[in-house]
Amino acid sequence: MRSDGLIVVEPQKVVRSRISGKVFILFLVVGLMFKGFLVAALGYSSYDARVAQLAQGSFVERGGAFLMQRDPISTRIAEELRPILR
Repeated sequence: MRSDGLIVVEPQKVVRSRISGKVFILFLVVGLMFKGFLVAALGYSSYDARVAQLAQGSFVERGGAFLMQRDPISTRIAEELRPILR
């Protein structure tokens, strides 16, 4: 309200996230590509053994092991990268 009694409506500030949807998707794609590269470079059994060893560690290492488990997308990426790396 101004000094003359007039009520003035002002727009509220919009709070925007610092991380946009595009950045989140890019981060997710890069993470899956990295996992696929590791699976292709190390091989399935070696990669699974390393993740299993990581799962025996501390709380943070168990969280990392959970994130680094093979999934269908990273396995498919590894299948495509394997001939290129060999």
